[in-house]
Amino acid sequence: MATSLIPFASPNSLPKYLHEDQDGVSQECRHLMSSLPRDKGWVVKHLFKYQGFWHTTRQVQGVLACQKLFQAQETDLFLVTTPKSGTTWLKAMAFAIVNRNRYPRIDHHPLLSSNPHDLVPFLELKLYVDNNVPDLTNLVSPRLFSTHMPYITLPDSIKDLECKIVYLCRNPRDTLISLWHFSNKLRPKTIGNISLEDAFERFCKGLSLYGPFWDHVLEYWQQSLERPERVLFLKYEEIKAEPKVHLRRLAEFLGYPFSLEEEKLGMVDEILKLCSFDSLSNLEVNRMGKLSTGEDNKAFFRRGEVGDSTNYLTPEMIEHLDVITENKFIGSGLEF
Repeated sequence: MATSLIPFASPNSLPKYLHEDQDGVSQECRHLMSSLPRDKGWVVKHLFKYQGFWHTTRQVQGVLACQKLFQAQETDLFLVTTPKSGTTWLKAMAFAIVNRNRYPRIDHHPLLSSNPHDLVPFLELKLYVDNNVPDLTNLVSPRLFSTHMPYITLPDSIKDLECKIVYLCRNPRDTLISLWHFSNKLRPKTIGNISLEDAFERFCKGLSLYGPFWDHVLEYWQQSLERPERVLFLKYEEIKAEPKVHLRRLAEFLGYPFSLEEEKLGMVDEILKLCSFDSLSNLEVNRMGKLSTGEDNKAFFRRGEVGDSTNYLTPEMIEHLDVITENKFIGSGLEF
């Protein structure tokens, strides 16, 4: 997909976007970062605040490269998420929906042999990481991309062409716990785990990857209210509660609604089964494989349950987080 991408094979390696060394970081990026607010990271030492949101060194580089080099097409489709809010699941469903005519046989589907993150690449974390210039000329239309970038940071061409954006978020309690677990999977063993108390404090301060969480969510919520034909706003919990309803809704928005014949043939159920947590997490590629950016595929499959945070957070923590959420979202019409 991107000719300049180099697989990161070492079992002890961090993902590319988490490396803090300055090799491969442009002079422009180094100069910018010297002027940015800096604070403690979850996996690496530092996060940098760019355009109001927190990133690692190489994420800043990837975002800058995207803003400068990526040129959207009108038919492009973008999947945007807050980190650890169901990104893998959304990618699988969207890929299956858009490509169901190309891959009509479920038993030979690409999702059975490739991780969803390889099939729907991140702009800033894969395609443009380390200032790469990927070759996108061979991608079939509609091109399907993903990103964690906040709306303010998206490349101008995505906004100017009014490309379709699907945004998925999750209750901040479960997002926090999932992010905490994921960060500890990636942290070098030499520095040990980040404690839940430390992660909670940082998250509440807005100090997390692509945080503040609430600002990220509100940007896309507002866009979905102003341009519902262009931005579809989804909640993880609602998809879990009514998967068929929201799969149909997603297909309709993307421009690939299910026909009556497909409905009768059980296509909705087939896609939901193919993309389910149980199905994807038990595939050999997701139990044993790695992404080209360095992560074990299995790191993206933990539990996927709604309300798992109650097994970790104290009642006081839950109340504190709920108060922050209520205050942040007051007057917006958005609730969790």
